[in-house]
Amino acid sequence: MVPNVASDTSAAAGAATPAEAVTPLMRGIGVLRLLTEAGGTAALSDLERASGLARSTVDRITATLARMGHLRLDGRDAVLAPRLMELGNAYLAALRLPRLLDAHADALADELDESVSLAVADQDGIRFIHQATRRRAMSLSFRIGDLLPAERTAPGPLFAAEWGEEDWARWRARRSADPHDSAFPAVPPRTTPPLRADDDDFEARAAAAGARGWSLDDQLIEPGLVALAMPVRDADGRTACVVSVVSHTSRHTADDLRRTLLPRLRTAVTTMEREVREARETPLTATTATTTTTAATTGTATGLAAWTGASKQELGREFVESLARGLTVITAFGEGRAALTLSEVAEATGLARATARRALITLTHLGHVTTHDDRAFRLTPRVLELGFPPLSRTTLPDIAAPHLKTLSARLHESASLAVLTGDDIQYTARAATSRIMSVNLTVGTRLPAYATALGRVLLADLPQPRLPELKPLTPRTVTDPGELTTLLHHVRTEGYALVDGELEEGLLSIAVPVRELGGRAVAAVNVAQHSSRRTPDQCVRELLPELRATVHAIEADLHVAGRFRTVPNT
Repeated sequence: MVPNVASDTSAAAGAATPAEAVTPLMRGIGVLRLLTEAGGTAALSDLERASGLARSTVDRITATLARMGHLRLDGRDAVLAPRLMELGNAYLAALRLPRLLDAHADALADELDESVSLAVADQDGIRFIHQATRRRAMSLSFRIGDLLPAERTAPGPLFAAEWGEEDWARWRARRSADPHDSAFPAVPPRTTPPLRADDDDFEARAAAAGARGWSLDDQLIEPGLVALAMPVRDADGRTACVVSVVSHTSRHTADDLRRTLLPRLRTAVTTMEREVREARETPLTATTATTTTTAATTGTATGLAAWTGASKQELGREFVESLARGLTVITAFGEGRAALTLSEVAEATGLARATARRALITLTHLGHVTTHDDRAFRLTPRVLELGFPPLSRTTLPDIAAPHLKTLSARLHESASLAVLTGDDIQYTARAATSRIMSVNLTVGTRLPAYATALGRVLLADLPQPRLPELKPLTPRTVTDPGELTTLLHHVRTEGYALVDGELEEGLLSIAVPVRELGGRAVAAVNVAQHSSRRTPDQCVRELLPELRATVHAIEADLHVAGRFRTVPNT
């Protein structure tokens, strides 16, 4: 069930909607927020009730978002899709901090064996832009994009130390209007009386944190959770972001966390600040900036008009052009393009200036874009509320599953995703066919890599694959190391592997690798069938093009989802 969240996502409570605001864009963003707060999946009927929109309007919005690849329609449910992360990626790229600091945060987490977070200010809250989480029975559940109330976090006092009176007035108004923090679904609601007696002494804690340069969270969010935070300052001395080390009282008390980890946190922050200063001194070239932006956009400037026109022709009134164009404005921003004028937005998206202007007015009203002089526009951290929190936990099997299902239904054969685990492959996602005779395997099954098509495409990607003892599983199994090495070279050259009857008599399988952004094969996808249905040559002619198209779609989603985080393979 989706939360009962108003579909008007205005950043300022009670702010009048500008006359030039684009209503379909506001409604579409409202639906995306509802899906985000529902964990990424919601019934269309629930979206209708929670948004207050007519069912026909919800259907048009979701059809448009599905056409853009931002969600998929699964029966009566709408499910957020990885391609939606392009919006949040545009903000993170424009911010540059994740690219500069993520590796340092990950290294600090490895050194301390504790979870490490990076956060930025979002009005009177804090929003995470990176999470390096330790896998434990009790581990941190916060996600990239989650919004927390500043007063219940370690980073909050450090940001608040730089607030002006207007900021404090906004915070007091929010506390008065929302005493239980119902606007922050990522944290447990407040109890009455407050969780901690010093919770209402936030102003004093902010002043103390600003003076000493660090802040502690001693179980402010929930019992057992402790955190230590320090600001990462830019060349002007302002807080660019805050890095925090998060632990549990079973491992550290708050004071112990400060005594033990503060020196190492200071060292890490010094390195991070050096990265931030050096990045400011060496801005990106225009060529790099253009390439980065184009890669993130839904359509290029020249292709957007043709794409929206074709979509409108295909879907008719079910396609809401103004929604698609408005969301495309967000992807105009990126690395080297943090601040754009109206003309630059229009040029980057291919939209008319009047259309781009109305979209920017709408996005500014909703709090996703900010401008101080109506000339230069910037994305705000609020863009991350559009699907990023639930999608930031997406795994490769999650990404592959709907594509495998589509492939299996089209070919009437089983399709699977697998990863290399030692000398074996392990199935991590699977779509089975309903044939009487079909390949009967389940997720988690492990098979010897050397005798499978899935294993051979993964072994072929290794610089020097280590071959185990090659045991004959059938009379056709290749057991000569030299012959297998030659086969792996051929697989590497051709980009696919075909294995006929080597794992089991009558089993014919063809597979291709799935590559992450850097080009490394992280998994493989196959189609398996009984050898009576197709010859090997027919597999190459009929199945390989379909298989490659499916893997291309999986990789496109993987590259979007993995731009600012590591997507787990299992």
